[in-house]
Amino acid sequence: MAYARVKAVGLVGYEGHPVTVEAHVSGGLPGLVISGLPDASVHEARDRVRAAVINSGEHWPQRKVTVNLLPADLPKRGSVFDLALAMVVLIATGVLALPGIGSTAWIGELGLDGRVRPVRGVLPMVLAAARAGIRRVVVPAANAAEAGLVPDVTVVAPETLKQLIEYARTGVAIPTPLYTLEDDEPEGPDLAEVVGQRRGRLALELAAAGRHHLALIGPPGAGKTMLAQRLPSILPPLDDKSALEVTALHSVAGLLPPSPRLIRRPPFQAPHHTASAPALVGGGTGLPRPGACSLAHHGVLFLDEAPHFSTSVLNALRQPLEDGCVTLARAHGTIRFPARIQLVLAANPCPCGSPKELECTCPPAARRTYFNRLSGPLLDRIDLKVRLNPVGAAALVGAPEEQECSADVLKRVLSAREAAARRWAGRGFSVNAHAPGAVLRSPPFRLPNRVTQGLADRVERGLLSARGYDRVLRVAWTIVDLEGRVVPTKGDINEALELRTGETA
Repeated sequence: MAYARVKAVGLVGYEGHPVTVEAHVSGGLPGLVISGLPDASVHEARDRVRAAVINSGEHWPQRKVTVNLLPADLPKRGSVFDLALAMVVLIATGVLALPGIGSTAWIGELGLDGRVRPVRGVLPMVLAAARAGIRRVVVPAANAAEAGLVPDVTVVAPETLKQLIEYARTGVAIPTPLYTLEDDEPEGPDLAEVVGQRRGRLALELAAAGRHHLALIGPPGAGKTMLAQRLPSILPPLDDKSALEVTALHSVAGLLPPSPRLIRRPPFQAPHHTASAPALVGGGTGLPRPGACSLAHHGVLFLDEAPHFSTSVLNALRQPLEDGCVTLARAHGTIRFPARIQLVLAANPCPCGSPKELECTCPPAARRTYFNRLSGPLLDRIDLKVRLNPVGAAALVGAPEEQECSADVLKRVLSAREAAARRWAGRGFSVNAHAPGAVLRSPPFRLPNRVTQGLADRVERGLLSARGYDRVLRVAWTIVDLEGRVVPTKGDINEALELRTGETA
């Protein structure tokens, strides 16, 4: 047989795309030619595949072999095509004859000794194969558990190319790797461990109920980091669609554990303040990788000591906060990673971080420089800006005060989320933080002028932006949802404004 084709799957960003790998064997100088927009690692597959086939005990054809990867305009990157290349050459040269080959996708990297090595991004690739109607996938044994997360797909997981050839030639079954799909995730830190900070706990609950962005400002030791780390514990678990998206992103980044599971708990990412822009929003040479912003998709991105981050890095967050995705434009094309995040910033009041403002030794210029790294446009996108006071000695050495645990707060958050979802049903969003300003200012959700007059006056005087006006309204609706009421009052508007600016209307 001089011609053959098999199915593979490639990655562009974090999305899998079915790829047809076809081979033609003809006369001419012996060699393997690969076309179809391959990158350097795919070109290098010629030597890897040849060595793997020979070391698996098979004969490499001494003829010209032309391999084409379709569609030709889709970039092909990485070593995931090695297994498909080996199989299509063996079938085209008549070494193997596989019935029903069109219903199988081949994914995996080959070592020179013929071992089938694991690759990143197996989950989104298998999902793409399933959406294309492919019901059997061949993946490395080390990726079998990850591929098993996709329902209604048969997984074949060889450890070596020789094992796979015997399976194709004689039907010798490949042993299924032993793995378990874990459903339960380890418990995270609990809100009951936070001492005092009633105002901080209120802001955290509001942030969870409405998915609002939050800034915590206070001296060292006030509990900013403790509060931020416990935000995921009061967020609703991810539904099936969101869990698959988040797990796929972690798969592309190579961050899934050895025993993979669908990530049900909202992720929490806390990059160090020395992180670069590509580390935060994604990028890199060759195959772009998702950054911390995308790895926090449907979860929390926490920037501790936010003023110490580079200004350019912080400003790179402005587009993801508005659009819910990261768009990476490169010479070879544009890639989008989802990044529907909840941003939490933490900062000291000044560089010296004195617990008492009157004891601060920082000159005014130093304080201005410190906070100027948090640009106005970025801070304008933060709904809640809360100042935390130091925890008093009485809370530390006195009789322990029983604090609400995360499970109790989560019940209220779930109730508030359900109320918001009913209100916004059929409008394309379900949480208050995503409500467009045009919807908030139009019937039937437009509030009476007597309720919003104070906000309008602040906008007129330049003390509040139009974006800030809408964000105060969103927080007011969240206050109503948490308290089980129907429509915000002037008091709710004042409370939302005070949580944003420290002032009332």
